[in-house]
Amino acid sequence: MQVVILAGGLATRLRPLTDTMPKSLVEICGKPFLEYQLDFLKTGGVKDVVLCVGYQGDKIEQIFGGGRKFGVNIKYSYEKEQLLGTAGALKNAEHLLGDKFFVMNGDSYLFLDFATVMSYFNGLSQLALMVVYKNYDRYDRSNTFIEGNLVKQYSKKKKAKDMIYIDYGASILRKRALELVSPNQVYSLEELFQQLIPQKELLAYEVTKRFYEIGSPEGLAEFRKAISKGEILQ
Repeated sequence: MQVVILAGGLATRLRPLTDTMPKSLVEICGKPFLEYQLDFLKTGGVKDVVLCVGYQGDKIEQIFGGGRKFGVNIKYSYEKEQLLGTAGALKNAEHLLGDKFFVMNGDSYLFLDFATVMSYFNGLSQLALMVVYKNYDRYDRSNTFIEGNLVKQYSKKKKAKDMIYIDYGASILRKRALELVSPNQVYSLEELFQQLIPQKELLAYEVTKRFYEIGSPEGLAEFRKAISKGEILQ
């Protein structure tokens, strides 16, 4: 299995902490956040990792290199001229990607059985799958409406009253889905998913264990607390 981690953002909500480093390198209880992600991927049987990097991405490569020390194989895709958005970053990394792959946010720590989710996806024909969590606005604003096994609405900007789910921070894409994304153009996964939804090409896969994120000071503090409680693999 291949996992793409989107680690190219500017992390403005964590400034001044991220003035001199990308979010993936923020040290938490003695380890950079990316190391926590890689440890969990490795225990889930994932060894093929692509890092989409931009802002100070060279610092990530200096520390993590090819990944051998961390038990994984890492390849890098750099956004050099401008940040291209989440889907644009995937298009930029297209030459490194297999026929299907997971996508993870660079600031998310997830509890996910990657093999089970991929097995489910392999049994169907849709172009993409979004992992969802029944959130009820608890950990962030809910942004997803599902019906059966399909995502019917998804928006980070407008919330409908019947949206009780949130995207979990992980998706699967078939490489063919990137044909909908123009090269070297700023394009988000939200825009891509909104193209797929009317075509019934975006599956939903529900999980029941919450996620953690370090994209905000509050989320970072909560993640530290989860480590101290022994909830996070170290």
